[in-house]
Parts: sequence; C-alpha cells; structure tokens
Amino acid sequence: MRPNIIIVNPDQMRADAMRHMGNPAAYTPHLDELAREGVSFANASCQNPVCVPSRCSFLTGLYPHTLGHRTMSYLLQPNEENLFSDMKKAGYYTVSSTRGDFMAGQYPAYHRRLIDQYLMVKRTKTKLPMPRNLRGRPGSDTYYSFMNGIIPTLTPFENATNMDDLTVDAALHFLRHRPSDRPFFLFLGLMLPHPPYQIEQKYYDLIDAEKLPSRIKELSKDKPKMEQALRKELGVADWSENRFDDLRRVYLAMCAKVDDQLGRLVSCLQEEEIYDETAILFFSDHGDYTGDYGIVEKAQNCFPECLTRIPLLIKPPKGMPVDSGINQNLVELTDVCATIADIAGITPERQTFSKSLLPTMKDKTASHRDYTTCEGGRLPKEEHCAEYSKEHFSRDDLYAPRQSIQARNNGEHTKAAMIRTEKYKYIHRLQEEDEFYILSEGENDNHIHDPAYADEIARHRAYMLDWYMQTCDLVPKEPDDRFSFEFLENNMASMGIPKAATGVLKLWLKLKGKTAGQFADFMRKKSGH
Repeated sequence: MRPNIIIVNPDQMRADAMRHMGNPAAYTPHLDELAREGVSFANASCQNPVCVPSRCSFLTGLYPHTLGHRTMSYLLQPNEENLFSDMKKAGYYTVSSTRGDFMAGQYPAYHRRLIDQYLMVKRTKTKLPMPRNLRGRPGSDTYYSFMNGIIPTLTPFENATNMDDLTVDAALHFLRHRPSDRPFFLFLGLMLPHPPYQIEQKYYDLIDAEKLPSRIKELSKDKPKMEQALRKELGVADWSENRFDDLRRVYLAMCAKVDDQLGRLVSCLQEEEIYDETAILFFSDHGDYTGDYGIVEKAQNCFPECLTRIPLLIKPPKGMPVDSGINQNLVELTDVCATIADIAGITPERQTFSKSLLPTMKDKTASHRDYTTCEGGRLPKEEHCAEYSKEHFSRDDLYAPRQSIQARNNGEHTKAAMIRTEKYKYIHRLQEEDEFYILSEGENDNHIHDPAYADEIARHRAYMLDWYMQTCDLVPKEPDDRFSFEFLENNMASMGIPKAATGVLKLWLKLKGKTAGQFADFMRKKSGH
C-alpha cells in the first residue's frame, strides 16, 4: 500500500522561529527532531506573502499569476485540479481541517468531490479564558499592534484554548479511527502563529528573552511605499526594545505551541504504529514581520526574508533514502505537489511548475533551482484585488491600516515580484523603484543603481523574464473542435445539398463517434485546402 501523507500547515510562521535554524530563543524540539530524521530546507520561499494566494499556489503547483490567484478573495474553482484531486484519483482517503482558505466556498459539490472527510471538531464545554485587553484606545500605540499578550495556562482537564487545540484533537481521533483499506492524505491547517499575538503562560515561559536575536530596527528610505506607510500607520515603530522583545517572545511561544501540537501528532502516529509508513510535510504559507522594521503582521506586496522565507520540513516514509538534516538548496512551496506525487509513486496528468524535492532530499549536493520567486500587489485598476471593502471597512478593524493604504491607490499597493538567488534578491515594482539587495548585508540598502552590481542585476532581470515567460499561462491539452454541426449544415445548404443529406451525415457521425470538426478537417485534407 502507498504511504500515508500528512501536511501540517501553520499560518504565518517564519523560518527563523525554529531552534535548528539558529534561533537560540526558539523552543521547537519536535521540529528539530523532524529535521534530524528528515530534511529541513533552510532557503524555502513562499510564492505570495499572504494566505489565500500562497495556498492556491502550493496546492496546484502553479504560480499566483498563472491562473489569477493573486487576491484574498479568489480561491480555487471547480475546474481547477489540485493536490486533493491528485490524491483522490490515486486512491487516497482525503481528509482536511476546516481551516483551509483555498477552495471557493460557494461550490459545496467541489468540496465533496475532493475531500472525503472534514475533521469533526468537538467544542469543549469549558469556557475558554479571555485574553487581557491590551489594545488600548484608538490613536494609541497599541491599537493596531495585534498584541494581546498572555492568557492563563489551563489545567489538564481543560483541553483547549483555541481552535487549533480542537483541530488537533480531531486529527488524532481520525488517526485512531482511520480507514484500514487505503492510505490517507491529511491536510492539517492551523491558525497559529497568526496574530493576534497571544499565548498561554506555559509556552511563554519556554522562551528565554535574553537569547532573542537582534531585531531589524530601521527602515531605510529606499524601502517600498507600503512598508513606509505601514511603519507609520501601525503606530508601533517607537516602542521600546523591551516591548518589542515581549511581542517577539509571545510570537516564539505561539510557534512553541505549534511544535507541541506536532509532537502530539507524531506520538499518535507512533502509538498507532503507522509513523514509519507516513510521510510528514511541515510548512507555513508565509512569514510575519514580528517587529522587524518597526512593523507587525504582513504585507501583500513586500518580500523581506521574514515574510518570504518559511519553514519547510519533510520526513519521508521509512525506507526512502534521505540525506537528513539542514538542506541549503533554493526551493519553493510550488515544489510540494511534485514531491508528494513522487513519495506516493503517482504521475498526475495535470500541468504544474512543481519540481520534486526527492533528488535533493537523497543527496544535499544535488542542485534544485537557480532562484526562487514571490509576487503580490495589483495593477492600479484592479481595485477588486485589494483587501478592502467600502461596505465593511472600519477604522476599528485590526487590519484597517493595511486596508486603507491599499484603498488609496497611489502606488503603495503596486504589483511586484521577487527573484531570490543564493546571494541576492531582486524585486521589480511597476509603480516604484526596483530593489536589489545583497542578502549577507541585510535588506535595507538598495543597490539597484550601484554600477558594481550592474551585471548581477541584469542577470536577475533575465531570470524574471524567463520565469514569467515559462509560467504565464497553461494551454489545455484537450483540443477543441473548430467547427460545429450547425456550421456544416449551413455550409452544405449554401451548396444546395438537401437537408435530408445533412441528417444522414449527422447520424453517421454519431454512429462513428466523430465530431463535426473532425469531419471538416477530413474534408479539408481531402480537398487539399
């Protein structure tokens, strides 16, 4: 039987939130163990820095621009095949958490066709504790900070503090009562560490504030308008380092809870004696500013490492060769589809731009990609691509700064795309200055006009042109008929052929299983035209 496959997909987790990625303040023992047993990709990029476009991309193996999935409001449609349809066709029992953010909700038949079972979440009878109210009044420097702080640690009998706890409980219940006649494909989408920044005391206590790495404090004048505007309007840039440290400690504690939930999942797989025959993929959809540059949360058309560089860990089933540990290759979330297909031993018929990671998982020295990509933003007239609704906009909304910036339509939400190589990052912006960064020096000094890097900038621009040309569209493999029977009927009538003859032709075509287009092509070839 084919191996079971599980995707654990936290929301908004940055790669440097893990101990094995060099953050001494992080507490991620289960992820660190997964990296030792499998592979952790140090240079994995998401393809869009917000949720829905990223998820539509990694589930299809296509880029956000390929089919227009560039917004928070345009999800996968019934005609779009994806990872779930791949697994379903291969005989897998498909299961998903209700936390998805990838399939259009107005098509319930689409969901039923692709997903055999949604995880059944059972509400706890315990009243969940409310967070402290740290938001403050409008105009204060906490109003848009997303900082909610610490909530009490529950007793062992109080089994949930948020939806993730209930979702993981449901996943464990499924594993204990899974079908025995076929392998399963489980997508486990989690809310954490998505802001608001809020966590139980016991996880907060795991993070040593003294070991927090340095924060990127400044935002240079060369950075894009969106980041300049967010830094100003979120109102947190002038916080003391102690306050930023507390926010960052809460965020790492949220990641520690995600790690704990992964540990519960692994323990259950081991108890059920199916750990060895199960592949686990752990990756986030995008990252989080977490105070870097004096900004919190995320931005749709900005591409600093804290947003685009995400965790991607893969533990293959037992018996599959693996060069374990940290892998430095450049990889993308688009690569998930081909990798899962390779692990499952299947060959999907649909077209993707995905590239299997198994060769570099077997040998770290095997090259994978020359560059990775990310994209976001919109054209000036694409107001429907903004995360903004005039009908529902409120200054009280936590996302009001980002929404109002996008609504101004003055170039801050401009369409942009990133090419990242081993040493450099190039960003092309339609309504602003392009950017070029030397990654070893950080991302505050824009070298786009530096003559010393003219050749590298030209090389990265050529990469971007090649990338767009290779991925800008998909041509359907099934050809369409160029002619209808009505066309033939009218054409024959114009030549004086009796209507009875066209009826005979229609019947003959039906018996032969031929279309009018095929008959027209045959006649054209016979006549030499």
